[in-house]
Amino acid sequence: MQLDQLATLAAIIDTGSFDGAAVALHITPSAVSQRVKALETATGRVLVRRTTPCEPTAAGAVLVRMAREVALLEADARAALGELEGGPATVAVAVNADSLATWFAPVLAAAARWAGTTVDLEVEDEGHSRLLLRDGAVLGAVTSDPLPVGGCRVEALGSMRYVPVAVPELRDRHTRGGRLDLASLPCLRVNRKDDLQAGYLRDRGVTRTPPTSQIPTSEGFRAAVAAGLGWGMLPEAQLDDDLATGRLVRLAARAHRDVPLYWQAWTLRSPRLDLLTDAVRSAARAGLRPPRGG
Repeated sequence: MQLDQLATLAAIIDTGSFDGAAVALHITPSAVSQRVKALETATGRVLVRRTTPCEPTAAGAVLVRMAREVALLEADARAALGELEGGPATVAVAVNADSLATWFAPVLAAAARWAGTTVDLEVEDEGHSRLLLRDGAVLGAVTSDPLPVGGCRVEALGSMRYVPVAVPELRDRHTRGGRLDLASLPCLRVNRKDDLQAGYLRDRGVTRTPPTSQIPTSEGFRAAVAAGLGWGMLPEAQLDDDLATGRLVRLAARAHRDVPLYWQAWTLRSPRLDLLTDAVRSAARAGLRPPRGG
């Protein structure tokens, strides 16, 4: 395996095509094909699915991750030697939208002070980011999965508390005889992976799916709740003084759900990765509820 071959494989996956990799690496498409063919011959495996966009095979994902690890180590070494010719190193991180909109912001402020570093955020549901880690697309992820991905370390960050809320007018329209009719109360969800609202309904024995609107961003979701489009589970940090002022009301007294969050990162020893991990830990201590037993 040659370093230029590994870098070419990663460039194909990053750009989605052989032609895109050629542009990114300033080489010809023929050279890209030759490098990939040589790498596939050396490993005895097909590494790239020639789809649109191109995707790594299972074996290719292993080498893409290796390519990213090598690139990070090379950037760390160049920085230690005072060399900047190689350009900035990219720190790729997966984080869920609610975290990005609340407690994760100080991590970005910390990254602004890291010389020779750019940040590539993948906004992904906290329960699905392990795929990005496994495939080497990111070197760290905020996840709800406590089981480490192979080659990664995991640590508890704390919990995000979600509260089921609605505008009082919407709640009152669906309250009959002093009882809230959850089966008819319009509901919101972020996307098809979002199970927070459905889980709340299951816990209360509601088997019929209420009218549901899909709002795919954290800020848009909060705005939709405030507008009365439906009820939703909002992060505690997004509520401000909404409950105190009565702009929003809980669907049930003291109702909430705590979602434990974990930090998973490559076991690779890298100064940049250490900086990132320290920044995530610090932000989590300030913005999340402490880990259970912590």
